[in-house]
Amino acid sequence: MMSGSKRLIMDDETAVDQLIAREPANVAALIRKADLRADVGDERAAIAFYRAAVKAASRGSVPAAVTSELARAQAACQRASRRFEDYLEEALTRAGFGPAQRPARFRESLDILMGRRSAVMELQQPRAYYYPGLPQRRFYERDEFPWSAELEEQTETFRQEALALAQDESRFRPYLVSDPSRPPRNIHGLLDNPNWSTLPLWDNGAPVEGNVERCPKTFAALQKLDLAYMSKRAPWVVFSKLKPGAHIPPHTGMLNTRLICHLGLVVPDGCVFRVGGEDRKWREGELMVFDDTIVHEAVNDGDGDRIVLIFDIWRPELDPDERRAVTAIFEAIDAYDAA
Repeated sequence: MMSGSKRLIMDDETAVDQLIAREPANVAALIRKADLRADVGDERAAIAFYRAAVKAASRGSVPAAVTSELARAQAACQRASRRFEDYLEEALTRAGFGPAQRPARFRESLDILMGRRSAVMELQQPRAYYYPGLPQRRFYERDEFPWSAELEEQTETFRQEALALAQDESRFRPYLVSDPSRPPRNIHGLLDNPNWSTLPLWDNGAPVEGNVERCPKTFAALQKLDLAYMSKRAPWVVFSKLKPGAHIPPHTGMLNTRLICHLGLVVPDGCVFRVGGEDRKWREGELMVFDDTIVHEAVNDGDGDRIVLIFDIWRPELDPDERRAVTAIFEAIDAYDAA
């Protein structure tokens, strides 16, 4: 147990946040943060910090005084997982995807999501949701998509709209922004760093007011494509800027049911993109389509900003029933978050 003076200090959530910022793997501090969030009814945040504490404890020794607190955190995580699983089963059944109505690959993905089986993935490594049976392909070629030529022909229009917005630096935001309601997660080493920034046109399930109106032709052109509409998760449509000298280290995306598309708008010499060990260069006016759940990284060794239009589309291998099932599960998850 903590000493009385230490407990008083940690009853102040600001002090706890400061301690976690200094010591992200401090198990006692993570549990205390979870308790404080639970005390105000923020269960989702509480569970996030309990899970962070359990994960941190698995990486090293835990003081004896914290053992009972850790057991309590583990129990809270288990209860939350059971509640979430029960909720998802009910939500999927209401959406028409009861146990007997689920596509075979979707059933496997649900087992993986709930931890009932382990996914052995040679290449794809999604951080949130793995859909089995999809081909392990780094890149898809432009001519596989019948709409690519028409889109590429409009590059100059998209570039002019992007550059007009780019004159106001404040419209761009770092790709990764810290969130005090969740444990620190600096996967790319670029948290709150403007060297990698985005200007969103569609985010969190809706067009971004103030940006879409200034890019009407870009927005209209993308509405004709097979964008992956999935609750708040997709589509994701942004102008992405990478400053000179910036390097996005190797990382993977969240879910493998979509593909990511890059259309080069401003590409200085020295810009390289690597997916699964294969290097390709962005080219202005040329579409690049890839699976972002395969380890990828980017570098701008040029002398100017690299700007690309990024959007996501459904993987062509998913049939309509599978797409509806995947959409249903993410609608359920996001509704659970909101509740």
